[in-house]
Amino acid sequence: MLLTLGLNHNTAPIEIREKLAFSPERLNQSLQSLNSLASVEEAAILSTCNRTEIYCDLASQHTDELINWLASQHQLCESSIQNYLYSHSDMQSIKHMSRVACGLDSMVLGETQILGQMKTAYQQAGQAGTLGKYLGRLFQHTFQVAKKVRTDTAIGSSPVSVAFAGVKLAQQIFGELKNQTALLIGAGETIELSAQHLKEQGIGRLIVANRTLEKAHAIAIQGNGYAIEIKDIPEHLPEADIIISSTASQLPILGKGSVETAILKRKHKPIFMMDLAVPHDIEKEVGSLSDVYLYCIDDLKNIVDDGLQSRRKAAKQAEEIIDIQVTHFQTWIRAQGASKTIYQLRQKSEQTREELLIKAINSLNNGHSAERVLQRLANDLTNKLLHAPSSSLKQAASEGNHDLLSAAQQLFNLKD
Repeated sequence: MLLTLGLNHNTAPIEIREKLAFSPERLNQSLQSLNSLASVEEAAILSTCNRTEIYCDLASQHTDELINWLASQHQLCESSIQNYLYSHSDMQSIKHMSRVACGLDSMVLGETQILGQMKTAYQQAGQAGTLGKYLGRLFQHTFQVAKKVRTDTAIGSSPVSVAFAGVKLAQQIFGELKNQTALLIGAGETIELSAQHLKEQGIGRLIVANRTLEKAHAIAIQGNGYAIEIKDIPEHLPEADIIISSTASQLPILGKGSVETAILKRKHKPIFMMDLAVPHDIEKEVGSLSDVYLYCIDDLKNIVDDGLQSRRKAAKQAEEIIDIQVTHFQTWIRAQGASKTIYQLRQKSEQTREELLIKAINSLNNGHSAERVLQRLANDLTNKLLHAPSSSLKQAASEGNHDLLSAAQQLFNLKD
């Protein structure tokens, strides 16, 4: 039985999610421990800031052992986490994994980061030796579904945050960003998201300005940039092609005069400026300057609203794709049920053939007629192979088991 057990941003607050997170350092050990449970045949663990999920192939349908294991791994009581957990089995588990990989179960609809995190979880389980035939195949299937959804729908193409919308606008102005320098002012979540999006789009250079240099450095280092203090902005302003500002300042950070000076030093090379602060970080008069493209948070709101609507529409298409692909995977699972039976049938038939072939060869070596030996071999092989099914069919007929008789006709392709 395939099973998903976990919690996410919808079912548990951050303080609970933090308690149940698995650190990368102990993940291998945890996977080994999980896979050693009596009911667990295969296992993988996905652990991010917004979710912790255990994926298993179980020999039984009991999840109590898993819940007990999860609680004990984090030195918690089962009762303290049980209400935050959800579980999905078989078809629902297959569907859930696909929805997660496609970003349909994420805090930001359609986000792409989760797919990379799932691939990491797959690799870690592979390295720990806890993946097998079914779970390994399910992960591969999930990645193929996510790729199809990204290719066939617009789930990830529309901006759904002001940070993403701003970076998209910058791309419209400059095209590729690999030769551009971005100056980010502030160190909050919006600036951190902006840095992430800029890095994903290949920004050439990143400068982060903040009153606390340590916070600015933590963001800048992610994009191979560097940090400066707010007071040093005028010195670096002429270098910036893109400026994104989001602070809690009650007074503007950038005025018309300092931007005019920067434009002159840049020889009127355009500057894209995005003011995401309330109240404004950039004086409105800056927008009247030539060679300046200034947008505020209200300008971006319509873009974000349109993006959300587009993603919701794409999400419906994605759900339809997932439903079809879940059916395909179920068909594969059902086919595996016949594999063992087919193997056993072939093994038994080959054993019979080998025994009779040896007997026939011995008869030939003893001088018996080749024609007679071949006839005897064919008769013996037919009788041996048909003896067991013939006996079973006779018994079925005597017991009135018409289902087995009908199945035999279909199995052996017999005509009435």
